[in-house]
Amino acid sequence: MSENVNSAAEKRAARVRMFIYFAAGMAGLLFGLDQGVISGALPFIAEEWNLSSHMQEMVVSSMMVGAATGAIIASFLAGGIGRKKSILIGAVLFIVGCVGSSIAPNVDVLIGSRLILGLSVGIASYTAPLYLAEMSDKDARGKVISGYQLMVTVGILAAFLSDTAFSYTGDWRMMLLVIAIPAVVLIFTIFNLPDSPRWLAAKGKFEAAEKVLNSLHASKEIADSELADIKETLKVKQAGWALFKSNSNVRRAVFLGVLLQAMQQFTGFNVIMYYSPKILSLAGFSSTEDQMIGTVINGIVFVLSTFIAIGMVDKGGRKPALKIGFGVMAASMAVVGVCMGLLEAGNAPVFVPYLAAIMTMVSIAGFGMSAGPIVWVLCSEIQPLKSREFGIACSTMTNWITCAIVGATFLTLVDTLGSSMTFWLYAALNGFFIVLTISFVPETKNVSLEKIEQNLMKGKKLREIGC
Repeated sequence: MSENVNSAAEKRAARVRMFIYFAAGMAGLLFGLDQGVISGALPFIAEEWNLSSHMQEMVVSSMMVGAATGAIIASFLAGGIGRKKSILIGAVLFIVGCVGSSIAPNVDVLIGSRLILGLSVGIASYTAPLYLAEMSDKDARGKVISGYQLMVTVGILAAFLSDTAFSYTGDWRMMLLVIAIPAVVLIFTIFNLPDSPRWLAAKGKFEAAEKVLNSLHASKEIADSELADIKETLKVKQAGWALFKSNSNVRRAVFLGVLLQAMQQFTGFNVIMYYSPKILSLAGFSSTEDQMIGTVINGIVFVLSTFIAIGMVDKGGRKPALKIGFGVMAASMAVVGVCMGLLEAGNAPVFVPYLAAIMTMVSIAGFGMSAGPIVWVLCSEIQPLKSREFGIACSTMTNWITCAIVGATFLTLVDTLGSSMTFWLYAALNGFFIVLTISFVPETKNVSLEKIEQNLMKGKKLREIGC
């Protein structure tokens, strides 16, 4: 009889967790939708308003500038009003930004609306992984956060599919409006989400925290034990900025988080995501239909490759995946550069455009199985408890600042250096990131957060803090 009761309790707890993972993952879906949608819409916007390369870069990068600001705001919102309400604010802002973008009478209003979208995405990219980390079992932390990244990839693919559907009429306004629908669904879903037990406990709402934990665990003993752990950690007050100024080991952890996020963005992956039709046109695919089909295939590859990361992040480890991923991206970007050089010279064999397209897919796969999800996992693991919120805010802000730099420079690089030299540059950067991974990145697989922090504070080399 007791076995049946335990089994029923385990199933109930599993259903609660799955709902939480899905609902919070919807914030990742919005993140991906906004990343993906501009790729298909931009060529039509540029044609209608006769935008220069610089103005196209402004349209793309404005979202990232807003996201960097949103990440800073989220670091205060998440602690003040909670993770749940912060995600809700992000969803509302997303709808406002989508509607504003779709009815924009000129490029200035479009850029302003994309800044609002950026605020939404910045809040979501900070709050949702934090919420998921606090609601997941510690032995599934990597898989759950990688699952969030999977929702981002699904959002990108969904945006590509939507863009393709509207590309036949060139209706870029509907491309930008239709992605608001999932945000409406998210708003209704959020009301059924529980607040984070850690945030509830931090506000002195221990009974509410206990109730949430009981819903997450089949055993009351486990729930009570986790609540006791939360109470113990709350004795450690956040003092991120003060510790950053006074403690060199904390500065090292923040440096590593910032470095990881910069490495993730300067792989050049988002160049492919934001400018996929442009890259395919450079590769010789001149028709809109070919460009959009190629963009959708890129999205499918990204989704499938993220499953590799989910399967290996808690088994094969973080560091090996990063080295393999950077290596794949370096090699594929170099081949794309060679292909672009042949195309620029005008003497390319007939197979070269197809080889270039295939290599962009290989590069996407390298990112999806490595730097895409794993950087987020590492950034949530390496920060000391007393400065965790500060450290994660710094790394998240870095992600969006560097993303804005990449988005705001690609077309300029192509215009000044040429497409082949631009891709060789990204290939060289990925090769350099292998060296940085070997030199600085620790292996944190199956290592507790407490152990990582102890090693950091002992002054161990960064690459050894997971030992």
